[in-house]
Amino acid sequence: MLPTLNGRIQTRVFVLLVVGGLWTLLVSPLIGQPYGVTFVVLLAVVVLGVGWELLYHLIQQFRWEKDWPTLFGLLTAVNEGALLWALISAGAVPGVPREVPFGAFLVQFLSTWIIVWLVVNGPMRVPFVHWRFRGGRLI
Repeated sequence: MLPTLNGRIQTRVFVLLVVGGLWTLLVSPLIGQPYGVTFVVLLAVVVLGVGWELLYHLIQQFRWEKDWPTLFGLLTAVNEGALLWALISAGAVPGVPREVPFGAFLVQFLSTWIIVWLVVNGPMRVPFVHWRFRGGRLI
């Protein structure tokens, strides 16, 4: 079954908060950024992600399958990361200073994105067997 919009949003929020949160705890000391900054960046990814899902859903309505190829989901990191970096650079993300090094942002964002993508497309299907059959909804 294809994931529904509600299922996509639930999955994105759940996995980013749980898996992304644990990863952020581990990666923050390695990139030299305070936990407050890295968790605000993660929260911004979650909030912007809901908006992105609405846009992706609209675009998918023009596709015959009404879904992306799996690898395309990994490539969406480019536009989502670029927008978030532009917002951080403009000072539009409260709690994140404009002086955040691009390298630190890139390491956190891309590593979190890849880990979350791998979890959703792999191990998540084991403990949440019915997740796929309910349109990606967790609740």
